[in-house]
Amino acid sequence: MVRFAAAGTPARAWRLGACAAFCLSALSCGGGSGGGGTLAPGGSTPPAAANVVDVVVDSGPTSTSPDVNTLFTTVTVCVPGSTTSCQTIDHIQVDTQSFGLRLLGPVLTVSLPLQTTANGASLLECTQFVDGFSWGPVALADVRISGESAPSVPVQVIGDANFSTVPADCSSTGTAEDTVAAFGANGILGVGVFAQDCGANCVTTAIPAAYYACTSTQCQATTVPLASQVQNPVTFFAADNNGVVIQLPSVAAQGAATVTGSMIFGIDTQSNNKSGAQTVLTVDAGFGFFTTIFNGQSLLQSFLDTGSNGYFFNDTSLQQCTSTNFTKFYCPATPQDLSAVLQGQNGMSTTVSFTVDDAETLGANDPSLVAFATLAGTYPTSTTFDWGLPFYYGRTVYTAVENATTAVGTGPYVAF
Repeated sequence: MVRFAAAGTPARAWRLGACAAFCLSALSCGGGSGGGGTLAPGGSTPPAAANVVDVVVDSGPTSTSPDVNTLFTTVTVCVPGSTTSCQTIDHIQVDTQSFGLRLLGPVLTVSLPLQTTANGASLLECTQFVDGFSWGPVALADVRISGESAPSVPVQVIGDANFSTVPADCSSTGTAEDTVAAFGANGILGVGVFAQDCGANCVTTAIPAAYYACTSTQCQATTVPLASQVQNPVTFFAADNNGVVIQLPSVAAQGAATVTGSMIFGIDTQSNNKSGAQTVLTVDAGFGFFTTIFNGQSLLQSFLDTGSNGYFFNDTSLQQCTSTNFTKFYCPATPQDLSAVLQGQNGMSTTVSFTVDDAETLGANDPSLVAFATLAGTYPTSTTFDWGLPFYYGRTVYTAVENATTAVGTGPYVAF
């Protein structure tokens, strides 16, 4: 399954709810010899450290529906306070445009304590996508990633069999994405620029298709304190808690079967996550957006997103694919070299060059290839440029959490 964040659905009040999904199950992944890519110019793989975890782009957790351009890592969750009731789960998708840890209930083998509302009802959460939704309770877990630990973090358990009744205003977007096959991962780790997935609006307003108080007979939209919302686990670390750095090698034009890189926790907290001469783009405190200037237009709702499997933007000069499973993607007759200016709220800007190739023929000769640097498609709104995982290939990208300080400024910002 292919995921990309869809801006404006519904607002900052529900930061994570801005997602969409396209199916690329028919994508013939290949087009030459495989391989894991090469390191970015001047880059190197960081040494093993407590604040470093491996990330990988591969075919995903299911053999029947290979993932394309999906970044995964491994997370350990424990019953709070326990060192024995723990489970290590691989193929957790890394997403820099969502916030918090979400685990697939069918994968989870430890029994995490569920959160309740002030009146004793179960606290559940709805996450909507353009073509579906995910539903499940909020639980508490001690979260360990590499050598970092986050105690008693609110997480979502998607597809918990004990909560099968879904409110209509949650399920209205389509089918349930509550299995590994439908979700495309064993869970998702949101390490974006915000600490909570909903924020202050959910504290004061019971927003439909967000948080619910559920009893045995009904579920009602509810307000929820910040501390009870699903949280970015990075902000719970004792140190290295002000953001993440993602470093991936470049990918050859024909694609790769596997790409391995690193996610480094913290910015300017240790010798392996120092800021350098990269461009710092501050993003707005409501949605995490910056501006992309492309084809003479200022796209004010733009963002960097490892959870998107391609570049997503609108360009009428690019030929769209015609095959059923590719109608939202671009299929130019020849590779198109393009560029855009990325501009932060702070006025800093930089020019980024990228290439768009024919989505239908990417990897046509080798179905093992799943990483592509030139995959792109259209976006549902005209004010957005979604810089997905291809942007991260060959780069070191910093994501600073809101209100957190680093040597080059205060979050929220992205830098590369």
